[in-house]
Amino acid sequence: MNEPLAMVVYSAAVVLLVAAMIAVSYLLGQRHTQPATNEPYESGILSTGSARVRVSAKFYLVAMLFVIFDLEAVFLFAWAVAFRELGWLGYGGALFFIAVLAVALIYEWRMGALDWGSSARARRFPVPVSRKGGEATAR
Repeated sequence: MNEPLAMVVYSAAVVLLVAAMIAVSYLLGQRHTQPATNEPYESGILSTGSARVRVSAKFYLVAMLFVIFDLEAVFLFAWAVAFRELGWLGYGGALFFIAVLAVALIYEWRMGALDWGSSARARRFPVPVSRKGGEATAR
C-alpha cells in the first residue's frame, strides 16, 4: 500500500471512529429536562452573582511567570535524564540556562512583579512633594 493511500485510509478511519463515538453518545446519553440541569454547581454551594467578575491583571502576570519558571523544571528534568550523554558541555549549558532564568527572576523581583501590596506600589511610585509656605503638600 503506498503512503498517500495509507494516509487517506487512516484519516477516514479516524473520522468514522469519531463520528461513531459521537453518535453512540447521543443515542445512549441521558436526557435531562429539569431546569436545575443547566445551573452551575460548585461543591454544594449555589452560585450568586455574575460570573463576569473583573480580575486583577496581577493574577495573569503571576500565571505567566509560573508557566515560564515551570518550563524551567521541564527542561532541567530532560537535561537530568540525558546527563551522562551530554557531558561537560551539557553541564555548562544547563548552568547558563539557570543563570539566565535567575537573572530574569531577579529582574522581575526588582521591577515589582512579585509584590502584591499597596506598600510595594508606594515604594516604587512615591508621590512627589512640593514645599509651599513652609508646609509639605502632596500634589
